[in-house]
Amino acid sequence: MKLIVQIPCYNEAVTLPAVLADIPRNIPGVDVTEVLVVDDGSTDDTVAVAQTCGAHHIVSHPFRRGLAAAFQTGLDAALGLGADIIVKPIFHALLGRSSSNQPTSSSVTGRPRQWPNFPP
Repeated sequence: MKLIVQIPCYNEAVTLPAVLADIPRNIPGVDVTEVLVVDDGSTDDTVAVAQTCGAHHIVSHPFRRGLAAAFQTGLDAALGLGADIIVKPIFHALLGRSSSNQPTSSSVTGRPRQWPNFPP
């Protein structure tokens, strides 16, 4: 089974390294795990950061088309790459706490934000 984690991004050079680091690489029943970053016309260093942090595939829109278009681009690309399973992380930090032990959450498609009512 081939799993592709598709990550739509718009100007996420700052948050992308943490998201990529949080992706599990060894999952029972999955033979191959790959990361696909869909750059939605970013004007920062999102693509360079994705390359540096080990994304297996990067697809770029020439200008911002929005989350829905980036998500669809990711689905199409992942299917073209032979994915059996496709996932998109939404709030990666909801699964744990930051190193400062403060409840945080960030979507790779948005700005990091604090969750005031995050469960303990």
